[in-house]
Amino acid sequence: MSAVGTIRRLWPDPDTEPADTAALARLYGRADRPRVRMNFVTSVDGAVEVDGYSAGLSGPADKQVFGVLRMLCDALMVGAGTLRQEGYGAIRLDPDRRAWRRDHGLAETPTVVMVSAALALDPDAAMFTEAPVRPVVITHRRAVAPPGLDRVADVLRHGTDRVDLAAGLADLRRRGLTEVLCEGGPHLFGSLTAADLVDEVCLTVTPMLAGAGAGRITAGPPAPPRGLPLRHVLVADDGTLLLRYARPPADAGTPAR
Repeated sequence: MSAVGTIRRLWPDPDTEPADTAALARLYGRADRPRVRMNFVTSVDGAVEVDGYSAGLSGPADKQVFGVLRMLCDALMVGAGTLRQEGYGAIRLDPDRRAWRRDHGLAETPTVVMVSAALALDPDAAMFTEAPVRPVVITHRRAVAPPGLDRVADVLRHGTDRVDLAAGLADLRRRGLTEVLCEGGPHLFGSLTAADLVDEVCLTVTPMLAGAGAGRITAGPPAPPRGLPLRHVLVADDGTLLLRYARPPADAGTPAR
């Protein structure tokens, strides 16, 4: 796989050689147990967006790691609000990343998992109709599905009047989807944190001051603080930092009780 050319490991074990895609795949890796990994980009002053979109914060290094994390996962989880806000379509990986997945015994494309309490989803949207793998929707038992949703997605109902994320993740694991990458948004991140379901956070810090107005990468009710040790620091030539924080392996993949 081709060299990224701008990303180097700063800590631990500094490396002056640029990391290519294969090296990034080794650095981020797949877990040997169930894991929920969050991936977010933020400005130096903590903004989650510029002009309403996270794309305004994302540069070449962030995009490269973004693609590698998608290559590594079994399931790509995203909240329905973020799907609409960011304009998600069908998820497709490039040929090299599909080949990597085949070589490592994975399906060519990760399964997209949408989390929605209101089920305000359009079954005719490209994220459903053009998806190379049938998507999954996690919701609760009182949510009213739009006509035709069952035709284009597997709808999993967990919780009576709010989504039970721990039960939803357990259902995904029974389907063999143990490596879950969550791309947000902030309310889903906050809910996963409150339920103590976040095992890892991959955070890109873009060298930019976005100013006041934008929200944080997490939102929702307060949750108890939890330690999350730093695992590595990568740096791009433009000053972008790529940080990886993760629970100790013994604590990962264990839903809150």
